[in-house]
Amino acid sequence: MYEGAVQDLIDELGRLPGVGPKGAQRIAFHLLQADSDDVSRLVTALTEVKARVRFCEVCGNVAEAERCRICADSRRDHTAICVVEEPKDIVAIERTREFRGTYHVLGGAISPIDGIGPDDLRVRELMQRLASGEVQEVIIATDPNLEGEATATYLSRLLRDVGLTVTRLASGLPVGGDLEYADEVTLGRAFEGRRRVDA
Repeated sequence: MYEGAVQDLIDELGRLPGVGPKGAQRIAFHLLQADSDDVSRLVTALTEVKARVRFCEVCGNVAEAERCRICADSRRDHTAICVVEEPKDIVAIERTREFRGTYHVLGGAISPIDGIGPDDLRVRELMQRLASGEVQEVIIATDPNLEGEATATYLSRLLRDVGLTVTRLASGLPVGGDLEYADEVTLGRAFEGRRRVDA
């Protein structure tokens, strides 16, 4: 619709996850009207992140060194590994300040529709980490959707005979939620995870 460089920018922005055609157009025109220094800082940040950031050789989290800050921290409990789909999931769990172990990033979830199977994830690397015998518990913290559930089921079957404690994050109704708006899967998981109320 637009000429040359503007349309190229809109097309490239539209390839980003969560950015549709209208959003790409808004961002492009914002950048066109922005101060040159602001655009230069954005370009520098993008260039730096591609040049300096890599994935941790141990867990697969984003890092600027060979190991991420969590794997390099000797105060963390290295006997517990929380398995997540993406590095952003680590940030969400860390915000709770409830988990002091280490992580393992799979790099996605099993999704036959998208052609993603167990071999496309970092499952082999997880099994190599468990071979040392140091790990006592694996916590599966995949998303509570079809792909996350398929991945959790696959991992729990794979780890069944390894001699570890394998747990899954509880899921169910959110605080402040209404029963009438809960889907069947969420409500079913809430019933499965119910616990005794002591008076």
